[in-house]
Amino acid sequence: MPLIPAYKKDKTLINEMDAVISEDHRFHIWWLGQSGFLIQWNGQRVLLDPYLSDSLTKKYDGTAKPHVRMSERVLDPELITNISIVSSSHNHTDHLDAETLIPLFRNNPGIRFIIPEANRQFVADRVNCPAGFPIGLNAGASYSFNQFTFYGLPAKHNEIERDENGNCRCMGYLIKFGKWKIYHSGDTLWFDEMIDILKPLHIDLALLPINGNDPSRGVAGNLNCKEAAQLGKTIQARAVIPCHYDMFQFNTANKEDFIQEAQSVDQHIIILEPGQSWSSDTDL
Repeated sequence: MPLIPAYKKDKTLINEMDAVISEDHRFHIWWLGQSGFLIQWNGQRVLLDPYLSDSLTKKYDGTAKPHVRMSERVLDPELITNISIVSSSHNHTDHLDAETLIPLFRNNPGIRFIIPEANRQFVADRVNCPAGFPIGLNAGASYSFNQFTFYGLPAKHNEIERDENGNCRCMGYLIKFGKWKIYHSGDTLWFDEMIDILKPLHIDLALLPINGNDPSRGVAGNLNCKEAAQLGKTIQARAVIPCHYDMFQFNTANKEDFIQEAQSVDQHIIILEPGQSWSSDTDL
């Protein structure tokens, strides 16, 4: 099966980003595939959960759980510069990928690396960095750098798992900059408390997984299409961008189902192709 082509990729995509990097009256966001996004505003670039390699396809080749890629890789991590912050929401490789992060660290001196505090030693071992290098957050904690503030939020994947100190192992982040607030949920199922947590935040843009929770896949699950649309509506997000689909054949969703579910609850959505951007002056 041919791979889903990237909307733009590699140097063509970098050139597009470079052309608007200094803009401060609007922000730009690119979907990089799976749960990976790049936010750009006022000369700053922030990466969320980038997975820009074939490490999982190689790891599971010839096993009972092959990770057959569906879409082209959008960016060679060796090409990405001017990154202020990169985040990881939890320890699964499509959210914490050494083959993506190590080149990023090498080519972006001064980069800040935000993780769940509970995962510090695991993260350091995986990406071969000093244990003190990552910036660890827990639910309720925050970190600010270069006009961006990350707030830690709990995520349920498949449980709200905590370490012996009560720190969440799986997290979402609220990213605040300028006049905007973006919620990147990481991997999560629905849990009732999330409404009370998220609704008061007045979220402009929610980045939500739609691949669902099918135990037969043998992996922890996420919101499905109906739940992601309903969550956006319930927390009164101004728009939702779906993610975590069209990467691996065994663990995906049909975006048309999400579009229908969003229409049924009158939730504004933005559908991106891998490597495609959206700008905040478009319709937000």
